[in-house]
Amino acid sequence: MQGLARLSQFVGKTFAVWVLLFAVLAFQFPDHYRWIGAWIVPLLGIIMFGMGLTLSKADFREVVRRPREVAIGVAGQFLIMPALAWLLCTLLRLPPEIAIGVILVGCCPGGTASNVMTFLARGDVALSVAITSVSTLLAPVVTPALIWLLASQWLEVSAAAMFWSIVQVVIVPIALGVLAQSLLRERVAACVAVLPLVSVVAIVAIVAAVVAGSQQKIATSGLLIFAVVVLHNGLGLLFGYLLAKAMGMSVAKRKTLSIEVGMQNSGLGAALAAAHFSPLAAVPSAIFSVWHNISGPLAATLFQRFGAGETSQAVEGQATDEARPPIAADASRA
Repeated sequence: MQGLARLSQFVGKTFAVWVLLFAVLAFQFPDHYRWIGAWIVPLLGIIMFGMGLTLSKADFREVVRRPREVAIGVAGQFLIMPALAWLLCTLLRLPPEIAIGVILVGCCPGGTASNVMTFLARGDVALSVAITSVSTLLAPVVTPALIWLLASQWLEVSAAAMFWSIVQVVIVPIALGVLAQSLLRERVAACVAVLPLVSVVAIVAIVAAVVAGSQQKIATSGLLIFAVVVLHNGLGLLFGYLLAKAMGMSVAKRKTLSIEVGMQNSGLGAALAAAHFSPLAAVPSAIFSVWHNISGPLAATLFQRFGAGETSQAVEGQATDEARPPIAADASRA
């Protein structure tokens, strides 16, 4: 088990490399990866089940202990990224399928990789975990409503159908994970160390499936989608930081909100796009999954230089981070 745990840790740390590698392989040899498309939803369910296994009471105590900061983070997540997505799609006059894919990933909750990046950036990890948890639990209602509001001008959107999809692939697996943790504490604790490996394999498979399924359209529209994703992610990181600064938060918390707002659960975006729209609509989520796991570490490295004297804020959340190890480098994300 220790060897598997070390492998899991290594794969988690090099996640961006594996996503990029298999995205390229899926583009070059799509026939070898298209079959995974039928497994996108179950794979996302596995990631969310892992998140449930690692949620603790301490994560939710943070919501009660500092509701204002968590509320600001969640509001920033569900206001800034959707608004930026709609603005980019409108200004750039994106084709309908690409536009709805960009808006979809913008309306998703934060990815669990944000917790890892916040730790590396010396931000407030406990706050990061609380924001991710709350935004994920609100996603069945908020995400479909935002997509219906912002994307209906491009394609027909069924908010009710997406609501049930998110309940099935997010809420139910998380609830089962929490239940398993409460009933099988010792056995779950022994398995937690390998969760990064499981999550990385799952999100890499999702990305490969999306790339393989849309290989021809990526060949013609890939650069445009990549440019939009980079702008979307970069502006999200910037405006998340500015929001926290405007609210008078400390430097550590500014880093946290920047990362929470800028990093999305792109696995959920890919699953919803594949289930309700088209393979091309899932491409922005797949590219976002690759890119934000490159931009995230870059932002974390830059943020390490900010507020060096405020280490107490970063330390405040490290106990929670250790109790709830990073389960994915997506989040992802997923």
